Amino acid sequence: MKLSDAEIRRQAANLKVRDLRDPRHPGLRFRFDQSRNAGTWFLVVRRKWNRLARFPEYGPAAILAELPNLRQRLLGQPGEAVALAGLVTFNDLLTWFKERVANDAALSDSWKRTVRTVIDRHLLPRLGEFPISALTAATLDKSLMWPVQAECSTSYVRQIFRVLSLATGKARELGLIAGNPMAEMKFNHFIKTKILPKDGRLRADHLEEVVPALGALFEQAPTDAMLALLMICHGTRLGESRRAEWADFALSHAEWFIPSERTKTRTEHRLPLTPQVCALLRRYRAAQLASGYSGQYLFPGRKGQAISPSQASAVFRRLASRTWSSHDLRKVARTAWLDMGVDGFIGEMLLNHSLGKVADTYIKTKGNGLRREALELWHGWLDGIGFAAIHGLTGVQSAISHNGPQPKSRKARSPIDEFVTGENAKREKQHDPWL
Repeated sequence: MKLSDAEIRRQAANLKVRDLRDPRHPGLRFRFDQSRNAGTWFLVVRRKWNRLARFPEYGPAAILAELPNLRQRLLGQPGEAVALAGLVTFNDLLTWFKERVANDAALSDSWKRTVRTVIDRHLLPRLGEFPISALTAATLDKSLMWPVQAECSTSYVRQIFRVLSLATGKARELGLIAGNPMAEMKFNHFIKTKILPKDGRLRADHLEEVVPALGALFEQAPTDAMLALLMICHGTRLGESRRAEWADFALSHAEWFIPSERTKTRTEHRLPLTPQVCALLRRYRAAQLASGYSGQYLFPGRKGQAISPSQASAVFRRLASRTWSSHDLRKVARTAWLDMGVDGFIGEMLLNHSLGKVADTYIKTKGNGLRREALELWHGWLDGIGFAAIHGLTGVQSAISHNGPQPKSRKARSPIDEFVTGENAKREKQHDPWL
């Protein structure tokens, strides 16, 4: 019979059948176990039954891909053990890689979720049973790249390609596969479309409506309003913001400390707290206590944990009805800082972007005062469009003191008054994208 997964399952129901063979491949035998749900592959050479691998761990496609090499080895050295080890199919490879990523403490939760989703939804369904050693650029294009580009954005297709490339590269590095079939493949070999940065769906003038709306929402849904306000004020990522704990905020020192395990760059992030934000935090904590919550999280979710990624995303669907996303708050803050004259390095530091080894070591020790000055400038502008009414602080100059150098007052290169005019849109077109 012609060996295939379907034929093996079909013959498993016939209790009179013990062995299967395929006339196209002399010497190859499949023998059922007593359970009939599994079996063993053998290669018979000079009347000797050489055990190859187990089924269903290794299906017919994987065995047939390795068969020429195995036969050649046995003809040259009849006594050599040829049992297959390591990874043969992409099902083996991707299952191994997904488990490895899931247990890697150095990787972020968001990247682990991305790898799991890409493997489960795209790679395994399209490449799972395919032998690793038989992969070619033409096969990859036909089975994966071209079909998914019709369904997904180009940037997501690149993400799928990256996960597959990382899996094969790591397996080859560890000696689990004989060669890396993707070593010479590049994404632009398959997809020529240029990936452009997404335009932000929020501009500074939009915040003149968003901030007052959040203020009106604060009484009814303080958690939703606070999550958005915290991100507007600091340009933080959603993952960093949603997991914030009260212990991370030192109001006496006016600083928000984000541990390295919660940041995308895996480096700790320290953000100055302006008097306005300190007042906002006090008001929000009072609202939590009044509602009966006295736990550790700013944004509590289920089972005593912080809100999950899906719950946090749902917050912004409620707030914006999909017209803008949480990441748009980060983009609008970055653009605003640029227009206000904030130095580019200081803006990157506030966003916790990697600046390179030398810059990370040197500039972070020198930029604390400038970062504080930038946020004070930004929050001062936000006060003028409704933020002051939310935090309720009066007399900002007399707010709590903080340690560290005090920034000297300086005039922004772009006047704040001009920031909300139509000229802002013209200037935005002239700047290169930062994100």
